[in-house]
Order: sequence, then C-alpha cells, then structure tokens
Amino acid sequence: VKGALKVSDAAIIVVCAASGIEVGTEKAYKYAEDKPKMFFINKMDRENADFDGVVESLREMYGPSVVPIEVPIGKEANFKGLVDVISHKAYEYSKDGYKEIPVPAELEDSVKNYFTMLSESVAESDEELLMKYLEGEELTPEEVKKGLRDSIKGGSLVPVLAGSSINNIGGVSVLDAVVNLLPSPADNAVSGTNKAGEKIEVNVNDGNLSALVFKTISDPFVGTINLFKVYSGTLSSDSSVYNATKDKSEKIGQLFYISGKKNIPTKEVKAGDIGGVAKLQATTTNDNLTTKDNPVLIDKIDFPRPSISMAVEPKAKGDEEKIGSGLQRLTDEDPTFTVERVPETNEMLISGLGDQHLEIICSKLKNKFGAEVTLKDPTVPYRETIRKKVSVEGKHKKQSGGRGQYGHVWVEFEPIVDSDERFIFDERVFGGAVPRQYFPAVEKGLRECIEKGVLAGFPVVHLKATLYDGSYHDVDSSEMAFKIAASLAFKKGMKEASPVLLEPIMNVEVLIPDSYMGDIIGDLNKKRGRIMGMDPQKGGLQLVKAQVPLAEMFRYAIDLRSMTQGRGSFTMEESHYEEVPAMIAEKIMKEREDMTKDEE
Repeated sequence: VKGALKVSDAAIIVVCAASGIEVGTEKAYKYAEDKPKMFFINKMDRENADFDGVVESLREMYGPSVVPIEVPIGKEANFKGLVDVISHKAYEYSKDGYKEIPVPAELEDSVKNYFTMLSESVAESDEELLMKYLEGEELTPEEVKKGLRDSIKGGSLVPVLAGSSINNIGGVSVLDAVVNLLPSPADNAVSGTNKAGEKIEVNVNDGNLSALVFKTISDPFVGTINLFKVYSGTLSSDSSVYNATKDKSEKIGQLFYISGKKNIPTKEVKAGDIGGVAKLQATTTNDNLTTKDNPVLIDKIDFPRPSISMAVEPKAKGDEEKIGSGLQRLTDEDPTFTVERVPETNEMLISGLGDQHLEIICSKLKNKFGAEVTLKDPTVPYRETIRKKVSVEGKHKKQSGGRGQYGHVWVEFEPIVDSDERFIFDERVFGGAVPRQYFPAVEKGLRECIEKGVLAGFPVVHLKATLYDGSYHDVDSSEMAFKIAASLAFKKGMKEASPVLLEPIMNVEVLIPDSYMGDIIGDLNKKRGRIMGMDPQKGGLQLVKAQVPLAEMFRYAIDLRSMTQGRGSFTMEESHYEEVPAMIAEKIMKEREDMTKDEE
C-alpha cells in the first residue's frame, strides 16, 4: 500500500455498506492522509446495508469534509440504482446497462440536503463562489463540479459514492468521478533533489527524465520485473538510463504496460504513466532512473521497518541453497522483509511486519522456488559475565615417554564496569616468571574460551584478565601448554567469580489508540517491561515507550494485533544487556543442558 500510494495521484477507500468503518478503513485513511481521496460504499445489495448510517459514521470520524455525491435507490436486495446529487438525475441499472428515471420522491429531501452540504463545502474553497453562496444564490451544478475538483485536490472535501461491484452497479460513476473530479498527474508535483542536492518540485512538464521504481517482482522464469512511475520526461525501450541511487548505468530492454496478468509492449512510457521493465542488472525498489548529466532524485518511499523475526529451518535436507537464493530474491521484491544469518546461533532469521507477512513469504518460497521451511522462535542471544574479582591458578603438566608439556599461569579475572569492551587482556609479570613469548598463547587461549561461558555456553562479555604470575620449564613448556593452562584458569575463575546470565533489552515504541492504553501497559508489565514514558500523538493516538527483554517480544506482533484489533503498531531496537532474574536463568541453563545432551 505504501509503495502504491507513493506513485498514485489519489486514493479510493472502499467501505462495506453492512460492516461500516473497519480497521482497514482507518489504516487506509491514515496512509492516504496527504492524498486527494474518495470513499466508495460497496455491497449496497447486502443484508443490513445502511448507506446513511455509514455516511454518518464517516462524518463522525473524519469530519464534515465527507459528503456524498450519490444517493442509492433502494437497499439490500432492492438496490437498483443511484441518484447523482450534483446533476439531480437518477439512473436505474439492469443487465442491459442503465437508464435515466425520475428521482424517487422519498429521496428528494436527502438529495437536496446533500447538495446543500456540497455547496457549503465547495463555496469555502473559492472566494467568488463563497460570495454568491452567502448572498443566498444557489450554486449551479457546473460551479459545484468545478469547485468540487479544487476542494478534493486541496483535501477539504472527500466525496462518497455508492454501489455494488458484484452486480456492476456504480462502477461507471466511480470511473467518471476519477476522470472528472480527481487530480491527474499534471495537477500534482512531487518533491525531489537535483544534482546540487537542493530540494526541487518535479512535474510532468519538466523535460528531464525522472522515474522511481516502486515495486519489484521476482519471477523464477522471467527474472526480475521492475515497476516504475515516470514523473517527468520519457523513458524509451532499448535505451540507456542512469540509476542515480546505485550510481550505475542500466540498459533498458522492452518496456510494457501491465494490465492484470498481461504485459502490453510499448515503445515509451511518458510522464505520469506507470510501466514495467524486466531484467535490469542493479535496479531494485526505491531506485531512481534518470539522466547522468542532470540527475533528479524523487524522494524515496518511506517503508515501515520489520517488527517480528523468526528462525527458518528447511523441511528437506539439501534445500539450504535453494532457500537462501529464494529468500534473497524475495528481499529484492519486498523492502519490509529482511534475511540474516546469525553465526552465534547458526540460525537464518527472517524479519517482517507480522506473522502473516512471514507466512506469506514462506508460501511464496514454496510456490515460486519449490523450497519448504518451518518457522520457529529464534534463539535469544544471551551473554555471560562475572560480578566479582578473583585470582586463580591454571596448571597443565603432562609427562609421557618423550618430551612433556608444562604450562603454569596465575590469572586475575575482574568485571569491566567503565566501558563496553568485551574482553581486555593485560599482564604484569615480574622477573620473567612467564617468558614474554608465551603471553600471546595465554591471550589466545582466553579469547577462545570466552566464546563459551561456564553457565550455559553463551559468549562471555565485560571480562578483564590479567596474567600476573606463573612458571615454566626450559624444555617442556610450549605455546600449546600455556594455552591449555589459560583455559583451565578461565573455567576455574569463571565459576568462582559469581557468573551471571545477561539478556538483551529492547527499546520498544508502541503506537496505539488512546482507548487501549491500559491493556497495553498491563501486558508490557507482564512481559517484564519497564514503561519509560508516554507521548500523546495526533488523531487520538498514544506512543508508549518501554524497555522489554527480547525473550518476551518474539510474539508481540500477534499479541498487539489481538489486543488492538489490528490498530496498533510497534518498533523495537536493541538497547543494552541486563542480568536475567535467577528463576528464569535456572530455566535457561536447564534447557541448554538438555539440548546439549540431545545433541550428544
């Protein structure tokens, strides 16, 4: 929706005549806030269809700018036509088309009432019309129509139409309204940036080419198809263009218009039009196609950031390569979807806007690329650290038939509290108790050990190790012996230094309607969250800021949707690590122990 709205000149928001305003209506209106728009009340033939009730609720929610320009004739099973409020003409629909009929007497008052509303709204947008209206003169249909177009473009009026798409009633008048009332690309300028980095307005009359790719489709047979809108100039088949976003030249092959599943070849796509092109080398969604001499960059589409991550596992062995390449192709297609491999947990994580989004990605992966996967919660990247300072001995002594092994160290372990350094190695050995050539071996042994802590095998952080004493043997000492001695000291020292588990804490921002505040705060508290603040937003929304452990957030997209009927959204990013409460830490250690036994 965000991608399509960027390249659209206006929006039609479809509302069900029986259900009225739903979550989808609210979201669509919010997304199209800065666009000219109109409502289409569909399903007028349905049981419980209530045109006046839906109009009233739209006006309550979005204000007096919402005004019908059509009134339905009949309702539910008896819905048979429409009255045009502006021209005061009625049309009855049948399978053979539609015919003009007299305006039904019972609708006269309603039509006059809506015409007065329209006249009021239109008069406010034009000084001349306002004077005429205030002097008590009735505006003509032509004056209302002209003022209506200006009012819709300025956002001060949102017309309402009605119909039943399944019975093909109202479709023609919707298309007429698009042509006659909504702005064309020539009426709309968009903001961009020129070669000098200055903000400029781009319109269809500018001769220089500027086009924005707003959607990418990965087809296993055709390859990549890019859909773009030309904002100025002309894009021609078999030409060369400059991708200003990637700083690369692209060879344009055959251009086409897209009509459903058909691609209609064309020699050129002119300013204001949307077209497609296949097999570009470097171009993806949000890239600007322009000229190298005079590049014009259209402002990018502001896509939402992923809010849920899941780990993927192949259903069949040997599918890893197919899954990897398929997911990579799908990231080209969808800017709100990301893939990353986490070396620490050896998991492939996919991230998207919700659980349904990730399920759709998995079904695309199966249908397009023939690879099946299962989704599971990712492994939380816990860490381990110590709470107190200890000094320990590590001694490795082995005598066999030939040359022996001898390494002996005393190491002081302490927590790092004044910086974010993961590991610091230091030495203060006096009198050559441990020869200098073995220091790197001791450090290497410790660096290898910190990858697996003693509590549950998680990486160790914020640890300072100081080699301060030890001994060596002229013949039997070696780098390997000192490396082993260092690892023995590490295991012993970690156990004695009050080791603790740390968990990642996330900065979470939840945007919700005011009425859900209590539920959301209560739920975040249950998730061991700390509420950091609340910021009232426009439109009766609240932004709740909190810090919550990552372990509690994997299913939050699902929880939030059920608590707010889909009206809430959230973002999160990593903040810092904190100690895991003792009871939860015990549970994590037990799970890791069981997992290690199963692997063995």
